Amino acid sequence: MSAANLKLKTEKRPKSRISVEVAVPAERCKASFEDALSRLSRSVKLPGFRKGKVPKAVLLQRVGLIQIKATALESLVDGIWRESINQESLEPLCEPEICGGFEALLENFKPDEELSLTFETDIAPLPKLKVTKGLTAEIESIEYDPAKVDELIEQSRKQLATIVPVEDRPAKMGDIAVINFQGTYADNGNAIEGGSSDSMDIDLEKGRMIPGFIEGIIGMKLNDQKTVECLFPEDYTNEEARGRKANFEITLNDLKTRELPALDDTFAQQASDKKNLKELRKDLEERLREDASRRNSSNRQEALLKTLAEQLIVELPETLIQQEVRTLIEQTATNFAQQGMDVKSMFTPELVKSLMESSRPEAEENLRKTLAVSALAEAEGIKPKEEDIENKYKEVKQQLSGESKIDHQKLREAVIEDLLRKEVLEWLETNSTITETEPIKSIENKQSSAKSSRGKATSSQSQKSKGNTKSPSSKKPKE
Repeated sequence: MSAANLKLKTEKRPKSRISVEVAVPAERCKASFEDALSRLSRSVKLPGFRKGKVPKAVLLQRVGLIQIKATALESLVDGIWRESINQESLEPLCEPEICGGFEALLENFKPDEELSLTFETDIAPLPKLKVTKGLTAEIESIEYDPAKVDELIEQSRKQLATIVPVEDRPAKMGDIAVINFQGTYADNGNAIEGGSSDSMDIDLEKGRMIPGFIEGIIGMKLNDQKTVECLFPEDYTNEEARGRKANFEITLNDLKTRELPALDDTFAQQASDKKNLKELRKDLEERLREDASRRNSSNRQEALLKTLAEQLIVELPETLIQQEVRTLIEQTATNFAQQGMDVKSMFTPELVKSLMESSRPEAEENLRKTLAVSALAEAEGIKPKEEDIENKYKEVKQQLSGESKIDHQKLREAVIEDLLRKEVLEWLETNSTITETEPIKSIENKQSSAKSSRGKATSSQSQKSKGNTKSPSSKKPKE
């Protein structure tokens, strides 16, 4: 039977879903049932009968009517769905669901009667933008901070330092303390989960542990024992501990300190591939300037995409959300694996479930940005040139020449998506207004001046803004 003979009724559902109601004529149901009988007759082996020669009456008795109906219905449903897709020019994102379920449909399936069933599936959303031009975005400017050069050099000196024992004085900031400790909650005396250790090396630096812990060790001498009172932050990772007071019984078993190398050309050669300290400073400065420029560019792009996404009108299908969630979790697993962690043992079903829930907002935000780019490209007729696509495709393919399995179609699609995103961002830069707030460095300097005349920012905001910037030294410090 041709798809044109199917009676279809489609209806849009929330969250970019569609229902397809189908009326299957009785003769089609009967034909599917007879076909299932014939196929089973040719494949089933029964004692006393040659293969393919089992009478239908015997087959019905031995195999059972329900099994034959199920076989017929599975084939019928599959064929009807494929024909419905073609007839209605649908582009489903996932396999369809049968409203009411297959078992209920099987109960109602009678080979000599018309069958009614309804499919539901996710379809590609149709994103639209409220406006495209005249958008305004605000970014926090990032300014090169010369003081960062000294900070990175000190980090390298610390890595190259010689560790020496301390015996003749109390512990002070900057030391390395070897301690054992046992933590209990102050309100009920219960032991803190993960709050004890028989031997732990701790750098005595502010922010290393919860407030009060490091400060409590300062001033202790070798073999001293002390009870230190601490307070868990309100945003502590362990919910049970948040905002609670705790007591830690601490014993100082050993104390060490670092002897830093002299700040000279020899140090520069040890810390990098530069010949002298002057070259090292110049290299660090250039890298930090480039880093600030990259971060500013990234901030501008993210601000523009966020502003554009706010203009998006779309219903996100669950299928795309789950695909993006899985992608984020796979990226997390890959990052852990690259750090040498055992991903298989770490990613328990409970952790995966938790990650899926926590990753959903980010997944939805990513999808909205991607769809906003597509919507803008469609509205303003933005598309990359074929010449640019071909050149970029050849370049990427050359970079992946060592890979054994490459899906060239997907590779080309990724190249087109990347180029389209780039052109959309360039268009947004031209047709939007970006306001830069006061540079982060300037804010830090103001805070520093208000708190101290030492010339270095020491506030918590300053530390956060410095973030995870890694030492740009081009040579790994020696152990």
